[in-house]
Amino acid sequence: MAHLATPPPRTGLLVVQPLKRRHCAECHAGPLQMLVMEDGAPRCLDCADLGHLVFLPRGDTALTRRSREESALSAVVVRFNRRRSRYERQGVLVEEAALARAEQRCLADAEARRRRRARDARRREREDVRFAEAFAAEIRRLFPGCPVDRARDIAGHASVRGSGRVGRSAAGRALSEGAVTSAVVASVRHLDTSYDQLLMGGVPRHEARRRIAAAVETTLRAWRAQVSEAG
Repeated sequence: MAHLATPPPRTGLLVVQPLKRRHCAECHAGPLQMLVMEDGAPRCLDCADLGHLVFLPRGDTALTRRSREESALSAVVVRFNRRRSRYERQGVLVEEAALARAEQRCLADAEARRRRRARDARRREREDVRFAEAFAAEIRRLFPGCPVDRARDIAGHASVRGSGRVGRSAAGRALSEGAVTSAVVASVRHLDTSYDQLLMGGVPRHEARRRIAAAVETTLRAWRAQVSEAG
């Protein structure tokens, strides 16, 4: 089985949502929406003694956690993602009564959790602002000729939370010179050269980068050497 995006507990049960049509090796029911692999063969939930559990899709972290706390028996449900070549969590199977109790617990403190989420969101926003400012300052240190507004735009784009961009990489969060330079290069490539037009014209990415490399380096060299009037 491929690597799980978020592995289930080692002592927990694992249920699979198959991509192909599979039938139970014991009762021959199918095609199965969920199955358990036992001795290398698929079993339906009933034959695996899990048929009395109900499916809770992923998405509500508090409800999922409390449902598993309340349930004497539970299982993690996964499905294979072909594009990423790994299994990913889809939700959990829990006892129906346990789910009802968990829902009641969540309703009882819903307002408190809403306020906590709001506080956390405000804290993250403040952190993001401080980080973007630090990223922009590092751009200006490495490239003093980069206009102030441009440095802010580059930093803001590169450091968007959850974007997967260079500013959110480990090196970006550490404000490493390589990560900061990569963000500046990307900005220059797209905004100050014909790179995007080349791509739209069907030029392969590596060839397009080769063609505009000199223009990118010219801008970077100027920004390293000059002090912008905007600064």
